[in-house]
Amino acid sequence: MSCRRNFLRNLSIGTAAFTTSGLFAELLTLTPSSTEGPFYPDKLPLDTDNDLLILNDHITPATGIVSHLSGKVTDAKGTPISNAVVEIWQADNHGVYLHSGSANKPNQDSNFQGFGRFLTNRKGEYYFRTIRPVPYPGRTPHIHVIVKKGEKRLLTSQLYVKEEAERNSRDGLYRRIRDPKQQENVTVSFQPIPDSPIGELAANFHIIVGMTPEDEA
Repeated sequence: MSCRRNFLRNLSIGTAAFTTSGLFAELLTLTPSSTEGPFYPDKLPLDTDNDLLILNDHITPATGIVSHLSGKVTDAKGTPISNAVVEIWQADNHGVYLHSGSANKPNQDSNFQGFGRFLTNRKGEYYFRTIRPVPYPGRTPHIHVIVKKGEKRLLTSQLYVKEEAERNSRDGLYRRIRDPKQQENVTVSFQPIPDSPIGELAANFHIIVGMTPEDEA
């Protein structure tokens, strides 16, 4: 357990070093925006916390490779954005979304929350426990992300799995990101956590949003 904690802590420290204000003279590359897609939940679950593996009072967890997704939300100067709401949603291990129009509905994992929210702390940090995203017809594995500050939506984007390079190269939305730096920003490595008995993964996604003085107020 201590090895896993150290691994996750080291990921966080690495991100902190990269995003601390004043370390770089030039602005950081903004995370590219992307389509929300047709499968933002049309009916939110009663449980919208940051653990997508355990739904309400269910005892059985969702199927899939357990993955810990963490990171920071900052502006282009690397300044952390606190009290921002990060929302994620994704298909379950069978490629089914929490949406009435999703394909393959008969095979939906009833134990997968499919959607979660987290309020960033004063360091801009967020954390989710979910599953490694899976491919489904027409799309490479991905997780949808929205960042909000108060009533304003700052970003709608998607993150992709670095280890899925071949599928990514064929994905229309991924290829639409023309700036190599922006494409790199949303391509996230899902790394095995040392000594995890169930093969858990950890991923770190630094979300960089453009903000105005009104947003920061």
